[in-house]
Amino acid sequence: MKRVIEDYLLGIPIHIFSSTVKYWITLNEPFVVSNHGYEIGVMAPGLKGKGDRIYASGHNLIKAHAKAYRIYEKDFKSTQKGMVGITLNTDWQVPKNPNDSKDKAASDRAINFMFGWFLNPVIRGDYPDVMKEQVDRKSKEQRFTTSRLPSFTPNEKLNIKGTFDFLGMNFYTSNLVRSINATEQSYIGDQDAEFTKDPSWLGSGSDWLKVTPVGIRRMLNWVKFTYGDFPIYITENGVSDRNGSLQDNHRIFYYKQYINNVFKAMQLDGVNVKGYTAWSLMDNFEWARGYSERFGLHYVNFSDPSRPRTPKASARYFTKLITDNGFVKEGPAVPSTPGTSAPNPTTPAVQVNVCKPTSSASSIVGSLLPLYTSVVLFILLGSTETFS
Repeated sequence: MKRVIEDYLLGIPIHIFSSTVKYWITLNEPFVVSNHGYEIGVMAPGLKGKGDRIYASGHNLIKAHAKAYRIYEKDFKSTQKGMVGITLNTDWQVPKNPNDSKDKAASDRAINFMFGWFLNPVIRGDYPDVMKEQVDRKSKEQRFTTSRLPSFTPNEKLNIKGTFDFLGMNFYTSNLVRSINATEQSYIGDQDAEFTKDPSWLGSGSDWLKVTPVGIRRMLNWVKFTYGDFPIYITENGVSDRNGSLQDNHRIFYYKQYINNVFKAMQLDGVNVKGYTAWSLMDNFEWARGYSERFGLHYVNFSDPSRPRTPKASARYFTKLITDNGFVKEGPAVPSTPGTSAPNPTTPAVQVNVCKPTSSASSIVGSLLPLYTSVVLFILLGSTETFS
């Protein structure tokens, strides 16, 4: 059975698509699989846990990723000349009080528990130290004989370490983090952190998604600062609404600001970002939210069985951005909320400050002044062609 699974899940797709696909992603958002499926139970298989099943799930996913990478490395890489990576979702975590060392430590823990949980093993072979220390301590306090966080064997660490050629990063929003002394046995409790949103941050059609453009730049800098230089692809980034408006100025504003901050991370901070993918090409079924939250550049009429698509204003903007391979000098983008109209543009200015992987609540929204240049970055949108 083990061989059948390996052949079916890895070998067959590679043989079929090897002529057109050179970049492979083993897992998309393993955090969501583990947290939503084995801790809070809102996605398949719908199991609720207490800081136990979630870690077992993540442990197995990491080993499965490493297995897939090693199979490709052994059987296909020399002939296919492709690359294998993993896509992780993450939020930027902002200390609620930037002058409080405890809040700063809590924000760092939060990043490691969400992002480092999967990134640290594929780069260094094991879980982040802060994650191991937290879960070990909490487990002892709760009278467990062993940590609720499983351990990798020495051979597993060697096998997992270095199992990536690039990192895919899904990014949407940020959180405010406050240090607390949590007592409940849970994944959240293990972090000793409380998560909130700043009420001043622009909203969207999703309660969890607040518009924080600088967050993506700071997250990219955190990766470089913590792990060094390697290729990064933004595999998801976008914003939702609930009214399905074709004149989606809020989405244009979102993409303009986030892409501009990705570009700043590249040009000013030296982060090795190789590509960007918008989420999403068209409205789709958004998990537990169904069709009520729309992320698409194209409107989909879900009441019509043929599902006709209509380009939104954001699709035209994004098309021009790709065609021109750069921003048009039209003045600074103006914030808007879903369904509102953007004011007339004014004269642009340029901000060229270098970013550091730290932030405060007051600065997370970031400058609204674009760094205009003739080149942005190579943007990918539903392409099956190879790229470099």
